[in-house]
Amino acid sequence: MTQESQLATKIFKAYETKEPIPFLNPSEDIDEHKGYAIQNLLVKQLQDFYKASVKGYKVSMTSEETQAYANTHEPAYGTLFETSFYQSGDTLKLDQFFAPLIEPELAFIVTEDLPENPTEADILNHTQLAPAIEVPDARYIDWFPNFTLGDILADNTATGGVVLGETIPQLDYDTLKDVEMTLTFNGEVQKTGKATEVLGHPVKAVQWLAQKLVSHQKSLKKGDIISSGTFIPPIKAERGTFSVEYSNVGTVSVTFE
Repeated sequence: MTQESQLATKIFKAYETKEPIPFLNPSEDIDEHKGYAIQNLLVKQLQDFYKASVKGYKVSMTSEETQAYANTHEPAYGTLFETSFYQSGDTLKLDQFFAPLIEPELAFIVTEDLPENPTEADILNHTQLAPAIEVPDARYIDWFPNFTLGDILADNTATGGVVLGETIPQLDYDTLKDVEMTLTFNGEVQKTGKATEVLGHPVKAVQWLAQKLVSHQKSLKKGDIISSGTFIPPIKAERGTFSVEYSNVGTVSVTFE
């Protein structure tokens, strides 16, 4: 069994047992290449575990601040399953996660297969939009913000879940760039943010993802859902209700108990 296979199985067992594990690095010396290789192997095990197919991807570390956590200069992606998604208004149990966070994000729903190097027009013409809350979660002890890039890639880039609001037709480029969000917790405003925090424009996150997937012999297909990157640094999930209102997009909420 290869190092990558052994480590993928180690992470997978954390899913099964609900027991977090120590970081792989520095002892395993996992870099970006090995991290994505482990992720691919883990995804295959999780597909069997959840009995679910791949439904899309999440884009992580889309700002300089979040990239600094992992000492990297580009985003990262994780793989989303059919079972990764929840609907706005759902109530989730905190104990179904390890140490979940909250990230306000916009979700792109792909309506036609995208080319390997999509233009802005390709993305705007072949996607719809939905307000979303990503719930990052990792299988490591005391994982945030102490992870390395290799650690987080290996654990499917801290994929926990994505809460989706109502889908709308895609906005035009400038309106999408100007989307602002307000995050509340139990009715109290916690944070505000702008779409420009996502690589300067959320479309650029989708472009990055498409190009990165090509390097891994993958592509964005009709029906894929992309969680495109957080408007703010993540905050801890707690018992109560988180709601996010996005200008010109809509509102999404989730309750933890």
